[in-house]
Amino acid sequence: MRTQVGIIGSGPAGLLLSQLLDLQGIESVVLERRSQAYVLSRVRAGVLEEGTVAMLRQAQAGERMDREGLIHEGLDIAIGDHRHRIDLKKYTGKTLMFYGQTELTKDLMDARKAMNAQIVYEAKNVSIEDLDSKTPKLHYEKNDKKCEVVCDFIAGCDGFHGISRRSIPETVLKTHEQVYPFGWLGVLSETRPVSDEVIYINNWHGFALCSMRSMTRSRYYIQCASDEDLEKWTDDRFWDALRTRLPRDAAESLEVGPSIEKSIAPLRSFVAEPMQYGRLFLAGDAAHIVPPTGAKGLNLAASDVHYLSNALVAFYMDKDMGLLESYSHKCLKRVRQAERFSWWLTSILHRFPDQSSFNRSIQVAELDYLMESDIAQAAFAENYVGLPF
Repeated sequence: MRTQVGIIGSGPAGLLLSQLLDLQGIESVVLERRSQAYVLSRVRAGVLEEGTVAMLRQAQAGERMDREGLIHEGLDIAIGDHRHRIDLKKYTGKTLMFYGQTELTKDLMDARKAMNAQIVYEAKNVSIEDLDSKTPKLHYEKNDKKCEVVCDFIAGCDGFHGISRRSIPETVLKTHEQVYPFGWLGVLSETRPVSDEVIYINNWHGFALCSMRSMTRSRYYIQCASDEDLEKWTDDRFWDALRTRLPRDAAESLEVGPSIEKSIAPLRSFVAEPMQYGRLFLAGDAAHIVPPTGAKGLNLAASDVHYLSNALVAFYMDKDMGLLESYSHKCLKRVRQAERFSWWLTSILHRFPDQSSFNRSIQVAELDYLMESDIAQAAFAENYVGLPF
């Protein structure tokens, strides 16, 4: 098989890139090692920056998002029973769209199907060959048959555990990582959200986050040990733990019910550089991971796709290699800012196992300053709504 761009991974990054390229007349083939049903079953982030929203509209995949998504203009940060609202729109003129990643992925799948996209699900044993040539190749197995895709370029959108990043020589690739000593226990439930806007909570019992997917579907998280046994967390135990961390007014109005989904996610910060080697370009989680505190993971993937799609269009339309050559530099500049913000927000909102009274007092001082300073809130809002692409 011959194509212009081979894409590994059919998550939001891979599907969005394929769709944007197709709309410009650029051919692609997407390889996905999992089934389509498995990809759609993954419950992930649902906070979209305006840049991400604009890209979905550009990809002709934003109609349902615009109809069903929730626009948020601010959020609350709480210490104990004290809550303070940060008006994101006031400080930035921007808003956020709350729309589940599962729904976004389905919309992109539908858009690709409508354009007769070439997506190979359950592609086994994917490997990459000849990255330093002008015709890199993808190898995979499907139905016990060995297959090959000859490409001009390869986009590695296959996540943290994928083959793409591991295909870059160790002598070239540098990685930077911090693993946090806790995780997030998350529950999705068909219950009315406890608040109209997100609440971030710093509590003596640990961090908590109140979010939503719709006005009838809530998403809640609590900090837990990184090696916590999920089987020991009944719904009742989760709701009791969440209630102890909420401000009193929120705890009294909390609506509980059976969980639709329950999972534990480890937290890490990770960056790989460069994000390009030969004709391979990394995008999304294949190149970087952020703790979910700053709601940056999906949005960083979208900004990577923005830079990469523009670069590929420039190459095919104008034979211009400039944007491809600067891809890694442009992406990493934005990635580092998102990593910094997510690390900082994580560090001031969570309880650390070896946290001293001094470190706790610094957390409180940081949050007090954020709640009391217009300048601090403006800087927070600028980062939270997303820096420009």
